[in-house]
Amino acid sequence: MGRGVAGSVGVVSHFDVPLDELRTRTSAKWRQYPDDVLPLWVAEMDVEVCEPVVRAVAEAVRRGDTGYPYGPRYQEAFAAFAERRWGWAADPAGMRLVPDIMQGVVEAVALLTDPGDVVVVSPPVYPPFWAYVTHAARRVLEAPLDEAGRLDPAALDDAFARARAGGGRAVYLLCHPHNPTGTLHTPDELRALRDVADRHGVRVVSDEVHAPLTLDGTFVSATTVIPDAIALHSASKAFHLAGLKAAVAVPGPAAVGDLERLPALVASEVGHVPVLAHAAALREGDAWLDELLEDLRANRALLGELLREWVPAARWVPGAATYFAWLDLRGAFPSDDDPARALLRTGRVAVNPGPTFGAPGRGHVRLNLAASQEVLADAVDRIAASVPAS
Repeated sequence: MGRGVAGSVGVVSHFDVPLDELRTRTSAKWRQYPDDVLPLWVAEMDVEVCEPVVRAVAEAVRRGDTGYPYGPRYQEAFAAFAERRWGWAADPAGMRLVPDIMQGVVEAVALLTDPGDVVVVSPPVYPPFWAYVTHAARRVLEAPLDEAGRLDPAALDDAFARARAGGGRAVYLLCHPHNPTGTLHTPDELRALRDVADRHGVRVVSDEVHAPLTLDGTFVSATTVIPDAIALHSASKAFHLAGLKAAVAVPGPAAVGDLERLPALVASEVGHVPVLAHAAALREGDAWLDELLEDLRANRALLGELLREWVPAARWVPGAATYFAWLDLRGAFPSDDDPARALLRTGRVAVNPGPTFGAPGRGHVRLNLAASQEVLADAVDRIAASVPAS
């Protein structure tokens, strides 16, 4: 795009997959837009799948092992992974297979509330939270994050009181780590959430799909702090397996009985080959994941440097987790509540529009930085060229 950024960087990483090879992929990321658009939007990484997963899937297909899942393979693999990575001794006997994270959220909400009850969310947050909750015949109430992008106990207290005012049950749908900001909720913040939830009789369901992508600090599951919480986990985001859907619901010690009420037919919707793929990733993918996390840290640092140099009006607080950058472009696009449109139209770079994450997302975009450093440099080049002249 002519600003001399692209080409000045480049290290060997998991993301060094040639762009022309990536464009042969047929998933949403690479088919939603024409080839002149850099796709940095949906949660797909520009990586090759780790070898243990490739081997597990290939061997299953070669053996004809493509029937129905059986046994606690996923639960045991996740429990071992959680113990190794986070020192979390989660009991696989209490876990339940679910088809994917959001279907697991819906099933957990169905266990803990009735149709017409309230589910509280904290925008800016993952857009499907609204759609899935509404589809499940529950009402959405918002308790926005504070100005620092962290959980706001006062906002939660107010929202929980309103959620319970009519006498119905209520759930708080936590995003941990938080998407799109990359915030990693601390144990103290989780304890504050527990206290507010206990005071109002609100249950917590925690989407923890990005937990393996913690770049700074240590991940602590909500279920280890909030005993009656239910968490949803999957290898899908960390190991680039969104097309092989499978997940596991993990109860806190006081929520085991709730998950025991999960209908058996829910697990029957889980695919056997995805379970084999996820279990292989969780059991044998540690070295691959460690390398990926280093690559993400390098990309995060590079993106910050490039934005400071070429788009100084952009504001970004790098997150402690995920592979997303939640960019505040209000200074660069002062008259546009949705700068993603201008970036696509003028710069030919696709990012997620901030307003889809809720009202606090106006003037923001979510950029997926799980790409090569050359692509990131080109993206910043294109963003800089899209900024209106002052």
